[in-house]
Amino acid sequence: MSSGARFAKGGYCMREVEHARSLLRLAQRDLNAVIALQESALVADEIVGFHAQQSVEKALKAWISATGLVYPLTHQLPRLLALLESAGADVESFLPLVRFTPYAVQTRYEENPPEADEALDRPALVAEVQILLRHVAALIGEQGI
Repeated sequence: MSSGARFAKGGYCMREVEHARSLLRLAQRDLNAVIALQESALVADEIVGFHAQQSVEKALKAWISATGLVYPLTHQLPRLLALLESAGADVESFLPLVRFTPYAVQTRYEENPPEADEALDRPALVAEVQILLRHVAALIGEQGI
């Protein structure tokens, strides 16, 4: 953990908490894009899935940052969840979110990706990602998420 003012709740360093809050606000922006696009038949699932993946990735990196760890520069959601788990975090309920990993890169550069065989349940996707963002917000004391 870096030096600096300690955050009273949980012993987090203030610098890490501020960085985590910034990442979480960015995650909310991506989720807002998903919400705005969820009803549009003109927008492909790959685009919606990309913003969902980005939201999850940023939220997990916010969580990692708040714990004082350095997150890797990766789009691999399983790797981020494993890092949190190795730090003692209970990530069990968020493991299904790893299915969005291919939307980071692979599905955006293939015309007919394997994931395209089944349509995304966009309302369910929004609900799942919101749960993660709210969980991380509660851990770091971020309001309005």
